[in-house]
Amino acid sequence: MKLEERRLSGEYKYEGVIVKVRLDKAELVNGRVVNREVVEHPGGVTVLPVDDDGYCYCVKQFRYPFQRVMLEAPAGKLEYGEDVFECAVRELSEETGFTADKMTYLGPCCTSPGFSSEVLHIYLATGLHAGESHPDENEFLDVEKHHIDELFEMCMSGQIDDAKTLIAVLKARPILHVD
Repeated sequence: MKLEERRLSGEYKYEGVIVKVRLDKAELVNGRVVNREVVEHPGGVTVLPVDDDGYCYCVKQFRYPFQRVMLEAPAGKLEYGEDVFECAVRELSEETGFTADKMTYLGPCCTSPGFSSEVLHIYLATGLHAGESHPDENEFLDVEKHHIDELFEMCMSGQIDDAKTLIAVLKARPILHVD
C-alpha cells in the first residue's frame, strides 16, 4: 500500500523567533482531504560529554513548557544553514566549557514526527578538555556530573524523561562498554 500523503496547500498561521506554524491541506491515500498542522523547526544537536572514568556532564535547567527543572544532555538549536557538527562543538563549549578530542555521531532523532519537522542530531563527546562555559545571555543552567550507569538507571526509572537525553544515554552506554 502506498502510504504517502500529498500536500495540496499550506498557510502560515504563526512565525516566531524559533518556529513557524503552518496549516496544510493534504490528500490521503484514500482521496480524503484533511488538515495537517506542521511546526517548522530548524533542528538541533544533543551532545553527551563523557570523561575517561565514565562520568557524563549534564545540565539542569528550567523548562518553561513543563514548569520544572529538568536534567538533560547539553543541547542547542541549529541556526538555519549551520553545520550540524559545528553546532555540536559550539553547544558543548557554551554549556559545559568542554572541548573534545572525539565527537562520535550517534544519529538523528525526529522529535515529534506527527506535527514537527525538528530533527536532533546526537553526539557522544570523549577525550574531554575542561574550559570556561559561556551560555547564551538568557540561558541559566547548572552542570552536573553523573556516571553513565547512574544516568542509565535514571532513564530506566523515569527520573529522566527528556527524550534527547534518554536516546543519548541509551545509545552511548554500549559504545562505552560499561556494564
